[in-house]
Amino acid sequence: MIHGNCRHCNAPLQHSFCDLGLSPLANDYATPEQLHRGEMFYPLHALLCEKCWLVQLLEFETPDNIFGDYAYFSSYSESWLEHARKYCEYVGERFGLGSESSVVEIASNDGYLLRNFKARGIPVLGIEPAANVAKVAEENGIPSLVRFFGTETATALASEGRKADLLIGNNVLAHVPALNDFVEGLKILLKPDGVITMEFPHLLQLMRQNQFDTIYHEHFSYFSFITVSTVFASRGLRMFDVEQLSTHGGSLRIFATHAENSTHQTGPAVAALLAEERAARLDEVATYRDYAARTYRTKRHLLDFLIKAAEQGKQVAAYGAPAKGNTLLNFCGIGTDLVAYTVDRSVHKQNRFLPGSRLPIYAPEKIAETKPDYLLILPWNLEAEITRQMTHIRDWGGQFVVPIPDVRVIP
Repeated sequence: MIHGNCRHCNAPLQHSFCDLGLSPLANDYATPEQLHRGEMFYPLHALLCEKCWLVQLLEFETPDNIFGDYAYFSSYSESWLEHARKYCEYVGERFGLGSESSVVEIASNDGYLLRNFKARGIPVLGIEPAANVAKVAEENGIPSLVRFFGTETATALASEGRKADLLIGNNVLAHVPALNDFVEGLKILLKPDGVITMEFPHLLQLMRQNQFDTIYHEHFSYFSFITVSTVFASRGLRMFDVEQLSTHGGSLRIFATHAENSTHQTGPAVAALLAEERAARLDEVATYRDYAARTYRTKRHLLDFLIKAAEQGKQVAAYGAPAKGNTLLNFCGIGTDLVAYTVDRSVHKQNRFLPGSRLPIYAPEKIAETKPDYLLILPWNLEAEITRQMTHIRDWGGQFVVPIPDVRVIP
């Protein structure tokens, strides 16, 4: 069966990677007034292109409907703020950025990263499509353009002389349905000797660590290094370095420049990672076809744990309201019968309800009030940060539960 065409190379999509059933938009948190209304569920079925090896979802909702008013604010994670600070120091020194440089970030969110460059006296510009999020950045002194990025935006900025020495995109590449237009825009906006850095979850780690919950409608594409190198090369951009990071359960940080630019020589990490991915057979259909069975096994294990806890009279609460948690809960069919509620530090999510499962979202103080027996960590990539913040649950014998890659209880 042909499910559509690849968003990069236009080849027919004939191979299933992972079918997670029907799910609502992962960041579409319901208000109390919306609880008695229906909500839309869309197929959450990741497909594989056997020509360029891009794993992808079909587009069911426009970016305007998904990102026009966004509930995710980056500044609520301590570890992510520290990651941003270290990145700024690192690239600032590596590429000699100063007061004459221009740093542009695409999907700049609430300015959590660019404020580090501004503090060093480096001119910055954020491009952020969610007006409510960009407003917070502006209030914090980060100039922000409320617009989706692509060739049109890039051409307009370039014509104004606002090309970038450093062009940043952290966790945005996966969110782009018009992938080729987006990458073409990067080339247009980049100065002749400029550098692009982008971070995104690594498909190889998604597969190795069974991170199927990172599949949701806001993530249109899932990249191996093989694929992202191909996509960038098709638009005249060359990878000259790559780093493997621990963020989000395993991410890549790619470094790219104009193909014709000889300033940045291609380092050995590029060939090494391409070789690692080929050794893992990421250029063979059979490798992807075998993945789905692991997701179903984790689903059964999590449901078995939660059902047994309920039968024993144990209360389970959750920590976090991340998009990945919503994929997990909806795929497993988990509601308030098995998990009483969740908590989140973001005031923009509190007093709302998770999409699909309709778990109520409270402030973290709710945990101490109800003293649950188990605390299910939905943003498992922040396990160390959350167990440190919530260590007091051990005072009443509470235990942490991590669902990915498989169910694990932490005393």
